Amino acid sequence: MRVILAPMEGVVDDHMREILSAINPFDLVVTEFVRVVNQLLPEKVFYKLCPELHHQGLTASGTPVRVQLLGQEPEWMAQNAIRAIELGSNGVDANFGCPAKTVNKSKGGAVLLQYPENIYNIVKAMRDAVPSEHPVTAKIRLGYEDKSLFMENALAVYEAGATELAIHARSKTDGYKPPAYWEYITEVRKRLPIPVIANGEIWNAADAQRCMDITGCDSVMIGRGAISLPNLGDTIKTGAIPFSWQQTLSLLMAYSDKELTGRKSDYYPSRIKQWFSYLNRQYPEADTLFRELRVFKTTEEIVNTLQNAHRALL
Repeated sequence: MRVILAPMEGVVDDHMREILSAINPFDLVVTEFVRVVNQLLPEKVFYKLCPELHHQGLTASGTPVRVQLLGQEPEWMAQNAIRAIELGSNGVDANFGCPAKTVNKSKGGAVLLQYPENIYNIVKAMRDAVPSEHPVTAKIRLGYEDKSLFMENALAVYEAGATELAIHARSKTDGYKPPAYWEYITEVRKRLPIPVIANGEIWNAADAQRCMDITGCDSVMIGRGAISLPNLGDTIKTGAIPFSWQQTLSLLMAYSDKELTGRKSDYYPSRIKQWFSYLNRQYPEADTLFRELRVFKTTEEIVNTLQNAHRALL
């Protein structure tokens, strides 16, 4: 079994990857997407989004990191894929799942699910450019407005030479609303000879097991669930006990220390509130604490509130 941490734009940055990979036996983590338009991006763009490239493409705890690219031009996707590999990425991934309107308007992400031939051309260009010993992978949804092309898109990825395929079991129109339609992944997994990774609505170890039972996949990718329950990967892979609220609050304090000394410190209030919006699903205590801190706008107020809550549990 493999457990992979999903790319989540604006959520799973290098700090979050470091925090979560330290407490979970992830087999791989995937970066937020690098937006590719019509040029070979400078190295600094890759290093900014994926500073792990300075360390052989590994997190501090040794988990492999894979750079994800998002774009619609095969040639430029290929050239930037080569650059990611040369800088140390553990393979390269193509994003065909992002549902953001701004991304889809510029013909990137999930909008490409309407055009299987474009998906084929992009993946093939990347595969032809990247040396064969390095994985070229893709992540898709089941479709754009509907799921009618789910198999055509999956076959396009496979026939273009991809190493493996991750499927978020919803269409773009479905957004993140439950349920996830795992049965579609079952059909793809039966059809494709490459590994298929199941993603969507995995919030606990029981969900992961049920997903694998239904799809027949031996690999899962977790996204929002990993933010809601910080050691979700460990509970799935080793049967570990889910983190208590005290353990999670300690993790929040460690994350705060990293954020406040990093380049994104100005965004700390919004980022910590964002994390609480996921923690609320798992921990009633998070909902209670969030009601207190959500009115605060300054870093100092929020940090003081967290510190007081943390001290109260010690």
